[in-house]
Amino acid sequence: MGVGPIKPSPAASDMALDDQTVREHADAYVQALLAGDIELASEQLSDELRSNLGQLVAMLPMPLTDASVESLERTGSGFRTVLYLQGETDATRLEARWKDRDDRPVIVEVSHLTEDAAGTTTAPEDDAASEEPAADPT
Repeated sequence: MGVGPIKPSPAASDMALDDQTVREHADAYVQALLAGDIELASEQLSDELRSNLGQLVAMLPMPLTDASVESLERTGSGFRTVLYLQGETDATRLEARWKDRDDRPVIVEVSHLTEDAAGTTTAPEDDAASEEPAADPT
């Protein structure tokens, strides 16, 4: 007696965005950047960010000599990663926000992280690439 393919429930499809999956995509993103393969890296971006790729590339200290995912944390509507990118002459830390799009994690917002005099890390809104309006708190 044959059984047809099992279809995931809506709740199971929400699990497409889990820690391990996002970590794998974030690692693939930084490795593509490190290799200088912007086209491959852009596969991790939302359609909206891909359409403004120049703004995002301008944030990178190219060519990169080192790149890593410093941290990953779950947020209310997705995930937040902090990426460390070292160029030949300078380094930067970027915050990338990931959300589920078509059952896979994609980057929907990227911003520079800066440290204030107290050592607190913040992401300035005026130096960000995003697919969402600035008023959206997610």
